[in-house]
Amino acid sequence: MSNTVESRKKVVYAALIGNCFVGVTKFIAALTTASSAMLSEAIHSVVDTGDQLLILYGLRRAKMPADERFPFGHGKEIYFWSFVVAIQIFGVGAGLSIYQGIHRLAAPRPILNPTVNYVVIILSMVLEGASWFISLREFSKGKGKRDYIEAVHRSKDPSIFAVLLEDSAALLGLVIAFGGIYLSHATGNPRFDASASIIIGFILAATATLLAYETKGLLIGEGANREVVKGIRDITDSCEEIQHVNEILTMHMGPDFILVNISVDFTDPASANEIEKAVVGLDRKIRQAYPQVKRVFIEAEAWRPRDESQLGG
Repeated sequence: MSNTVESRKKVVYAALIGNCFVGVTKFIAALTTASSAMLSEAIHSVVDTGDQLLILYGLRRAKMPADERFPFGHGKEIYFWSFVVAIQIFGVGAGLSIYQGIHRLAAPRPILNPTVNYVVIILSMVLEGASWFISLREFSKGKGKRDYIEAVHRSKDPSIFAVLLEDSAALLGLVIAFGGIYLSHATGNPRFDASASIIIGFILAATATLLAYETKGLLIGEGANREVVKGIRDITDSCEEIQHVNEILTMHMGPDFILVNISVDFTDPASANEIEKAVVGLDRKIRQAYPQVKRVFIEAEAWRPRDESQLGG
């Protein structure tokens, strides 16, 4: 799954603009109505705004060229900052929302003028929905025939699926907040509002956990998707000078940077000149087939089966 840098920035900027505006309106509504759920939603928007700034910073850092200290570039910066985003959602967003809800359960306060909350929630749904639609559209461009859960799991670009997860959690949180405020207003029991705040906190915790889990593999060195590895193997197998493909190792150094290391056993009659031409040809074919492959290393190594029974009698 691949998206251009400009597409990623468009998704993040759309979410950033929406969260800045709705965050202010949510805080005003929370202060004027004393709604715990609305305060949790305001905290949610502030955390999301900070998250988008971190992702934009990660995208900018990831574009830095390779140097002596980082010979393969800084592409993994986006993975690191996406992991920081997950920590921030969990620690700040989820923690404060759950704390706020528990505090209001212990000391309930009636909601004042709930109509203000309804107006702010509906406005927030429109803006958050627009951001969610933009992120979903960009994510759908690269997911192919996979379902959305599998696409998130196999995506190598957290800048897109992080925003999609955040926007989805935001819309769900708004629905929960609306329900809690309405029930508190209808029954006169403010504990429904406080409970909604706790539920919003758990939604944020689940979002953070999923984002951290998906980002962790990329951060420590996740390989390319199976289709890419199979395609590279097929290209390598088609080379006449290669007798056996021993091993293909890949690693994502960034969303658009795959490092490939191929161990092969060349045919015995192949001369040094033929091997050199074969290596150059393989490098060119792999890069043409998969533009995200930036570096290809091919090493000659005699094939030794792991299972000695493969040697025959």
